[in-house]
Amino acid sequence: MTIFKNPYLIWFLVTGLVFSGCAGGIIPPEALQWNQETLKDRQLQTRKFDTSDEEKMMSACAALLQDLGFILEESETKLGVMLGTKDRSAEDAGQIAGAVILALLLGVYVPTDDKQKFRASVVTSSLKESNEITVRVTFQRVVWNTQGRVTTSEALTDPKMYTEFFTKLSKSIFLEAHEI
Repeated sequence: MTIFKNPYLIWFLVTGLVFSGCAGGIIPPEALQWNQETLKDRQLQTRKFDTSDEEKMMSACAALLQDLGFILEESETKLGVMLGTKDRSAEDAGQIAGAVILALLLGVYVPTDDKQKFRASVVTSSLKESNEITVRVTFQRVVWNTQGRVTTSEALTDPKMYTEFFTKLSKSIFLEAHEI
């Protein structure tokens, strides 16, 4: 008797496949809930500017990202969306030394962090009723090890980073407005 001639076995396998496919798509209810941390992050990442020229705002954001070492990968001025990335080394002397010690003592290979990619996304939104533009920027970091596996994927939430970005953006907008 082969498995394809047993209708009960076929029914069991098909039912199992159907139900296992359904289980993976369930979103936990807490995944879509707001919390105080989300609001705090959003306030950190967003600023309003007294201008109605969204094109100049996008231009200032693009120039600032490039000044910060990002390469613009995506930009859609009409939608007010921009994405920049920059690649950096993620090598850490302490991590490498630990891996060497483990290799010498135990004879095991331990992968270490190798490279990282920083992402910056900018979204602008025109507030027609108040003649203002809001700018929201987010920074993320992804780290790969020497085996090409992602070891870290995180949103960067250091307030200093966002404060510096918006301070430089304000200066850039001022200089651009006065054609300096």
